[in-house]
Amino acid sequence: MQRKAYATGIAALLAALLAGCTSGSSGGDDISDKNADTSTSTVAAQPGKYRTLPEACGAVSHDTLDSLLPGIAQITDEEQRAKAYAGDATLTYDTDRKVGCHWKIESTDATDRLSVDFERVVSYDNAVSDDSEAQTIYTRLEAAADIPESASPSPAESASPSDSVSGSPSASASASVSTSASPAGSGDPSSSDSGSASASPSTTPSGLQPRTLSDLGDEAYLDDQLSGSGSTAEQRTVTVVFRTSNVVVTIVYEEQPMATGTVPDSKEMQDRAQNLAAQLAEALNG
Repeated sequence: MQRKAYATGIAALLAALLAGCTSGSSGGDDISDKNADTSTSTVAAQPGKYRTLPEACGAVSHDTLDSLLPGIAQITDEEQRAKAYAGDATLTYDTDRKVGCHWKIESTDATDRLSVDFERVVSYDNAVSDDSEAQTIYTRLEAAADIPESASPSPAESASPSDSVSGSPSASASASVSTSASPAGSGDPSSSDSGSASASPSTTPSGLQPRTLSDLGDEAYLDDQLSGSGSTAEQRTVTVVFRTSNVVVTIVYEEQPMATGTVPDSKEMQDRAQNLAAQLAEALNG
C-alpha cells in the first residue's frame, strides 16, 4: 500500500511540472510576438531618385565645348581635335557613385579649362534619406564657398545664358573690361563702346558676384573668382554647383589669357557655365 501511494505521488508531481513548462513556453511566445511587432514599426527613409550616373566625358556636347573652349576650333588636325573633344576621365573606382571629366585647350588668346563632376549620394543611415544626405553635402560646399544669400535673382541670372553663348565659337573668351563691368548694357551690342567701366578690372562686376541661383535643380550656387595680378595674366574661375535629388553636380570653368593685363569677361564665362549646367540638369531629369 505504501509503494502504491508513493508511485501515485510521483505521477502527480510530474504532471504538475509538465503543466508549468507548457505555461512558461506559452508566455515566451507572447513576449517574442510583442518584440517582433515593435521592430517592424520603424520605416526606412526613401532611396534617392538616381541609381546610376551619366558618362561624364560624353555629357557635354561638341557645340557646348566649342563655346566654352574656343581653342578647339583652332585645331586643324582631325585626330587631335577628336582627342580634345573626348576629354580626360577622372580616375574613379565606382562609376555608379562618382564620375568626372576635364578638358584643357590652348588657343592664341587664352588657355581654357573645364571640369564636370557628378556625385551620386547614398545614405547609410536608414533614418536619413539619400536626398537629405545630398542636401547636407551641397550645403557644406556652399558654406565653404562663402556664398551670400540672394533674396531675388540678379540681373545676370534673369538673363538667358544662351544669349552670350550663341556667338561664334572661334571668338576669344577674353572680352573688354568695359563690357563685363556693365551687365545692364552687355546684352545690347550697340552699348559695348559706351564708355569705360567704373568697376576695377580685378573685381567681379556688380550683379555678377557669387550668389545662389534659382531655376537650376533643387538648389544651386555660382562662384566667380580672379587670381593673379600685376605682371601676370589674371585667371578667372567660374564654379557652378547644383543638386538635383541625390546627385550633386560641380562645374569648374577657368580661363587664363595669354596677354598680360587682360581680364577674362565675367558675364560671358558665367553665362557659358550656367548654360552647361542647365543642359546637364535637363539631361538628368530626362
